[in-house]
Amino acid sequence: MIESLPLFHRMAGRPVVVTGSGEAADAKRRLVERAGARPTADLAEGIALGARIAFIAEEDEARAQAAVSQARAAGLLVNAPDRPALCDFTVPSILDRTPVLVAIGTGGASAGLAKQLRLRLEALLPQSLGELARALLAARPALRSRFPDAGERRQALDAALAQGGPLDPLTEAGEARLSLWLSEAADPASDTVEIVLRSDDPDDLTLREARQLGSADLILHEPEVPPAILDRARADAPRLVIGPGEMEVPAVRGLVLMLRVRAR
Repeated sequence: MIESLPLFHRMAGRPVVVTGSGEAADAKRRLVERAGARPTADLAEGIALGARIAFIAEEDEARAQAAVSQARAAGLLVNAPDRPALCDFTVPSILDRTPVLVAIGTGGASAGLAKQLRLRLEALLPQSLGELARALLAARPALRSRFPDAGERRQALDAALAQGGPLDPLTEAGEARLSLWLSEAADPASDTVEIVLRSDDPDDLTLREARQLGSADLILHEPEVPPAILDRARADAPRLVIGPGEMEVPAVRGLVLMLRVRAR
């Protein structure tokens, strides 16, 4: 089970409460301004303006707790730097390739760990990644025209964006190859793949199996398949329970994945 649900909140033009002084408060104000929001240092004023989020960066413990209580009573979600017990949400370390954002959180356990992970990923993700995302957005009408079926469209994009694919996001200038790929892309084939699990540990999946699990359009699984494995599948992929040895596959387009447990 994940301890927090990651969300991207659009804040441009909206009021956000940031109370307190010092380094922590200044950092939150810069972050809020970077997101296009309007920081206000007065909690009562922010509540009156309709703020939904508050950063309570008070150094004094009593003042912090009182401000958090007041903000929560008004329905605001609260972040109190360095006080995880007072937080409704935490702020991740952000890798910016706008409009692509990678948020790395540790649930408040260690900002240093999140930062070091971000720095490692900075070296992997090309600066052109944002341009690829914008190109894909602009190409949506052409993609729908070329692949009217949503499942086929998803399959085609999965193949193109995969490692070594024509639109591999970890290579530079993928956006420049988009038009050529779209004109030459073949219709994806429907397929059924069976995986017999070697253990209950999702880390024991091969790289190929993990990719298939993450891109399958339909998951058929025996009752004993553990939730930890199913959690690696696409959240929007339908799941159907099948009996041991059952082979009947519904007539659907795309990739159907059958998960079975090894006989014990």
